[in-house]
Amino acid sequence: MTDRREITLELGEQEFTFTLTPADVTKYFNSMTQNNKVAPANNLLVTTVNQEQRAILKPLLGNPVMIMQLAGALMEEYAPNVDVIVKKSSSTPTA
Repeated sequence: MTDRREITLELGEQEFTFTLTPADVTKYFNSMTQNNKVAPANNLLVTTVNQEQRAILKPLLGNPVMIMQLAGALMEEYAPNVDVIVKKSSSTPTA
């Protein structure tokens, strides 16, 4: 996976292109707390969207559910495709 990725989300008739880096994603995750999820997601969207599209995007971010759906879609697309398998530990102790 490259450090910088451009991701385009289609929202109705409109397309928005976001450029994400590991630093953007780290800042997003580090900003989230149990009581603060929408503001970091909003900041991620506004700071990573193509500059020319920012004014069109901002009015669409009035609904917190919309913000979380868009941020979730970005994170899902940004995430690498890795198969993770959690192995069950043995219930019998080994000596």
